[in-house]
Amino acid sequence: MIPNRLLSVVCLFGAGTWALPTPAEGTDTTTATATATATSTLTSLTTTATPYNFTDGAVTTFPIHASCNSTLRRQLERGLDETVQLAAHARDHILRWGHDSPFVQKYFGGMDGNGSSSTATPLGWYSRIVAGDRGNMTFRCDDPDENCATQDGWAGHWRGSNATEETVICAPSYAKRRYLDSVCGLGYTVAESALNTFWATDLLHRVLHVPRISEGVVEHFADEGYDGVVALARTDPAKSGMDSDTLQYFAIDVYAHDVAAPGVGCTTTNTGTTAGEGK
Repeated sequence: MIPNRLLSVVCLFGAGTWALPTPAEGTDTTTATATATATSTLTSLTTTATPYNFTDGAVTTFPIHASCNSTLRRQLERGLDETVQLAAHARDHILRWGHDSPFVQKYFGGMDGNGSSSTATPLGWYSRIVAGDRGNMTFRCDDPDENCATQDGWAGHWRGSNATEETVICAPSYAKRRYLDSVCGLGYTVAESALNTFWATDLLHRVLHVPRISEGVVEHFADEGYDGVVALARTDPAKSGMDSDTLQYFAIDVYAHDVAAPGVGCTTTNTGTTAGEGK
């Protein structure tokens, strides 16, 4: 005959329960300890460790501050999405064509036999904008530094030493920025129109101020405007890949040529200049 106590153990295990009955009063404590150890061992064997995932905790979207109401947030979210879209196409154009692209030659050197810089440099910046961790690089709609209120015409600003990861977008941006579906429309040209006509180019400029993206390397080296960035590529191409305006002009120029008006673009109204050439 099977003792009642052993029968209880068998029944418990048969039911799929991994716990042994508590020893009755007077039971040998050595047996109870051994039982507890066995139970602990069985439990540890059935526990699955959480696998390592290097993306845990990553911030994949640009943080937007609570000061942005739902209307402003929608505009900013779309603008930031298009910034990533613009940077992704610039990256893909370089990967497809490299220095064979007249646009790459124009903006990063090599046109007319002049020296050129490695395409790895702009590729790196565009890739960081597309896929880099956003961390706490926040976009705000309030005016903590009072620059929107006191600086005439400002549509936004990087907060600099006040908060190196933060950018303020002032009210004029929401009134005048355009989206990428109007590139090459409404009289827009890359060379003659304002560089910050579109949310995508404006925000590309702004994220390149933030150390999380720029690592303090991207700066303003070229003279202002389209002619300035083309001249920099001819005279000092090593700096072109780190020039904020160059990165913006290249991105919008190849987007215009490849996407907005395929094979045509809208670089300039100068009829003596083809799409990939300087003005």
